[in-house]
Amino acid sequence: MWFWLALGSAVFAALTSILAKVGIEGVGSNLATAIRTMVVVVMAWGMVFVTHQENGIRLISQKSWIFLILSGLATGISWLCYYKALQIGDASKVVPVDKLSVVITLVLAFVFLHEEFTTKSVIGCILIGAGTLMMVL
Repeated sequence: MWFWLALGSAVFAALTSILAKVGIEGVGSNLATAIRTMVVVVMAWGMVFVTHQENGIRLISQKSWIFLILSGLATGISWLCYYKALQIGDASKVVPVDKLSVVITLVLAFVFLHEEFTTKSVIGCILIGAGTLMMVL
């Protein structure tokens, strides 16, 4: 199931990039990010209520709160950078660079989460990096 959800994420992320590139024309990148964020907030809280998870908010630990807030800040900064880059650059170049997050995530997961870094993942990181470089040049 995780694979299909991840694939759905990739498809919708691709749509996000194309729709945003068209929609951001003539709109400030920060304003565009704020509009996008409001839509995401409404959708996310809607899903909380549809799935009856609203009572779980009282059960969240302090550690989880801290890391969820930090993750939210990282997401916000990422979106602000992404929309500005998308506004001034070609989507076909901005998106591959943005996807270097895969390589960065693998490295950070190894360093901070002590996840396994295999030969396969090293080769994958090199190929993603080389592919990104080829697409951007």
